[in-house]
Amino acid sequence: MTHRSFARRRALGLLAALASVTAVPAWAQSPAGATVRLVVGYAAGGPVDTAARQFAPLLGRELGSTVIVDNRPGAAGLLGAEMVSKSPADGSTLYFGASPTLTISPHVLKTMTLDPAKDLTPVAPVLSYANALVINKELPVKSLQELIAYAKANPAKVFYGSAGMGASNHLSGELFARQSGTQLTHVPYKGNAPAMADVIGGQLTMMFDIVSTARNYQQSGRVRVLAVTSRGRNPSMPEVPTMREAGLPGYEVIGWYGVFGPAGMAAGPVKQLNAAVNRALADEGLRKQWAEQGYEPWAGDAAKLAAQQRSDFEMWRGVTAGMKFE
Repeated sequence: MTHRSFARRRALGLLAALASVTAVPAWAQSPAGATVRLVVGYAAGGPVDTAARQFAPLLGRELGSTVIVDNRPGAAGLLGAEMVSKSPADGSTLYFGASPTLTISPHVLKTMTLDPAKDLTPVAPVLSYANALVINKELPVKSLQELIAYAKANPAKVFYGSAGMGASNHLSGELFARQSGTQLTHVPYKGNAPAMADVIGGQLTMMFDIVSTARNYQQSGRVRVLAVTSRGRNPSMPEVPTMREAGLPGYEVIGWYGVFGPAGMAAGPVKQLNAAVNRALADEGLRKQWAEQGYEPWAGDAAKLAAQQRSDFEMWRGVTAGMKFE
C-alpha cells in the first residue's frame, strides 16, 4: 500500500468516526452533565403533566441523564409540540405528546402551524388509557342498551358534557351517537371537573371521563358507569364491560401518550431513546402507580407509535367532518 493510499484511508476513517459521533445524541456524548428536556404542552398539575413527571426520573435513570419536565401550555398542546419541532434533532429535547393534540386537533382547529405527521419524529409509546361512559345515577337505565333505548325514546333530551369543543370526550360522544343511532346534545365545559359535577347534579345525562376519575365517583356512589371505551376491560374496573361487549361492536376509543422528537432524527438516537423508554416502563413501581390511575404502560417500538397515530388520525377525520373551532 502506498503512503498516499494509507493517508487517504486514514482520513476517510477519521471522517466516518466524526460522522458517527455527530449522530449520537447530546445525552449519550456526556451523560454525566447532559440534560434532556421533556416538553409537555399542558399546564402543571394536569393528567399529562402528572404522568410525565412520574415517568421523567425513570427515563433519566435509563439514559444516565437528568430529564426535566418543561411545561409549554397553549393551543391544546400544540405550542409545546411546535417548540420541539424547531429544536435540534439530537435527542436533547423531546415531546411528551397526548393523542388528542396529534390526532384530533389537526382536524378541528381553524389555524394549524404544525403538521404532527411531518414535523415530529415518533420515538416510543408510553401509556394508554380509556374513558368510561358515566351517567347520572338517578337515570332509569342500568346498561348501555337501556341507555340507547332511553335516548331513542327521548330524542334531543339527552345532554352530555365534555372538557370543551373538539376534546376527546366530546368526539367520543359524537361517535357514540353515530354508532347507536341516537340524537344527543353536547354541552361543552372548561374541563372535565365541572362537567362531572353537572352529571352528578342531574343537569347532564352523561359524559365520557377518564377511567381513574370515573372509578372514584362510582365507588363513592355518585354516578353509574356503564362501559369503558377500550377494546379490553380495564384492570382497575374489571367488572365494567367494554362498549363492544355492551352492544356497540365497532366502538373503540383509547387515548395515549408518547415520546416524540423533532423531524429528522436519525435512526440511531431514536433506537437508543426507544430502548431507554421501554426499560423505564418495566419499572414495577411506575406500573403500579399508573394502574391506580387507570393507565396501562404501552411499550413498543417507534413504528408502533407511528401506526397508532395514523390510525387514530384517520378515525377522527371521519368523526370531525365539518367541525372547525378557534
